[in-house]
Amino acid sequence: MKRGQKAWTFRPQQSPKPKVPENVKLEVETKANELVESFLKPEHIKPPPEDMRFNYAVDIYTKWYRSSFYFCAKYACPDPLAVSPFFEIKFARMEYVGDGLFNLSYMRHTEKWFEIFQGLSVDECLEVNYPSLKPSPNGSGF
Repeated sequence: MKRGQKAWTFRPQQSPKPKVPENVKLEVETKANELVESFLKPEHIKPPPEDMRFNYAVDIYTKWYRSSFYFCAKYACPDPLAVSPFFEIKFARMEYVGDGLFNLSYMRHTEKWFEIFQGLSVDECLEVNYPSLKPSPNGSGF
């Protein structure tokens, strides 16, 4: 075959991703937003730095897109040479796989998702992300 010539190849059909039930969506949103408000924002959203050359986080939020639930962060770019005053990134993904289970992934520096766990419940996903939030055995809270 000559270089640059196209050829037919077999590509097996992929099975469709399962649709997320509304009760699962509500449960995930409730628990994840509680985590964001009680831990992520207080821990990672700080006042603007004095050195205005560096980006800094101004908001952390969650959102659904199709059958995946994302944790996102919004950053400010105060440098006058910045292309845009803000940018947003997705840093963690919970991909619904059916039966109330999720695959957990994080965004690598290569801008590719890297799956670290498969078949976790909502609580397991949130605990894996932030094990320090697990209640202490003596029942004194976090």
